[in-house]
Amino acid sequence: MSDAAKEHVSVVVVGGGQAGISTSYWLKQRRIDHLVFERKTAGHVWSDARWDTFCLVTPNWQCDLPGHPYNGPDPDGFMVKDEIVAYVRAFVAKVAPPIREGVSVDRVTKRPEGGFMVTTSEGDYTAAEIVVASGGYTIPIVPRMAERLPATIAQIHSEQYRNPQQLPEGGVLVAGSGQSGAQIAEDLHLAGRKVHLAVGQAPRCARFYRGRDVVTWLADMGYYEMTVDEHPLREGVRDNTNHYVTGRDGGRDIDLRRFAKEGMELYGVLEDFSDGRLKFRENLAESLAFADKTYNGINAAIDKHIAETGVEAPPPSVYEPVWEPEAERGTLELEGSGITSIVWCIGFLPDFKWLDASVFNGAGRPMHKRGVTTEEGVSFIGLPWLNTWGSGRFGAVGKDAEHVVSKIAERLSMRRPALGLAV
Repeated sequence: MSDAAKEHVSVVVVGGGQAGISTSYWLKQRRIDHLVFERKTAGHVWSDARWDTFCLVTPNWQCDLPGHPYNGPDPDGFMVKDEIVAYVRAFVAKVAPPIREGVSVDRVTKRPEGGFMVTTSEGDYTAAEIVVASGGYTIPIVPRMAERLPATIAQIHSEQYRNPQQLPEGGVLVAGSGQSGAQIAEDLHLAGRKVHLAVGQAPRCARFYRGRDVVTWLADMGYYEMTVDEHPLREGVRDNTNHYVTGRDGGRDIDLRRFAKEGMELYGVLEDFSDGRLKFRENLAESLAFADKTYNGINAAIDKHIAETGVEAPPPSVYEPVWEPEAERGTLELEGSGITSIVWCIGFLPDFKWLDASVFNGAGRPMHKRGVTTEEGVSFIGLPWLNTWGSGRFGAVGKDAEHVVSKIAERLSMRRPALGLAV
């Protein structure tokens, strides 16, 4: 395609999830021409990469996409998968973004004369600004040890898990105890499957405490307004594993110790497979204690808030372990264990290899200030803790998108004042 034939837009948004569509909402509000490229369909992750019993772990009232807050009958409840899909689809329909679905962005490079060349599966475009809204959960992580497991063991990643019935009969090893791992382990456990869970250093929190949802308490305490710069861990908070808890059946705690009492087998971190044995780090007791310490620490912070504000609430409590491992199990003979399948729940990696820009640190992570990078014209949106806890969620992604778009509008108006863009 010749230079003259290339279509030019002011802004190209890469990714059509809630982050990309929120960005489109604010670009439309400012009448800035743009295109959104989505390699599948808008918001597809909620329908294509979640299990059947998936639900939100935060109350519905926290769903506040721009121009599209939750307005259903149960603000304190937790939307289930079909309701989430409907909520996102309604948002997309309301925004009516200029989106190219089924189109992948293969390469973005800087042009000598300014702006960017955007190479896509349907041809080339040029743009003054690039907004990366593809998220931080793109490439499923499966360890290389998986290649050495017997072919008789069915293996899937958490994004492929739908329900217990899709797995062969027999025991299931769930590797990882973050939000997905803990909830999938629970889903299998409730279905009567024999579950073996490799537990990592994931924190947990209570669903309800002293008469209210813990999320509501934390909102009152200003936690969700805390920026990454104000957090004690600073940018290190972006590396934190999310707390495991569930909104299932109206919401409840996830207590791995209780599951163990009911027959779930718990181990430390899965580290290797060799000589027919699964090998685990002997850190189960430590990991369970860490999760409980976090649980009680959050509740103690709520106790302090209640004491300082004088809010009336039921009395405090402290979680006491209901089960302790008798001994650490460092190995498990796979043959004879009854395990016939493994669900890998050890996370995702971002995929930014298509972006040729000097915005990444030594670990390959984007360097930015609330999504704005030092590379003029390159912005990010929708990443975990981009600015606050809710940046990668329905709760605050719209506010971050508004901020990013305001900076884009300022740059465009300085470059092309004749357009008369609002700032």
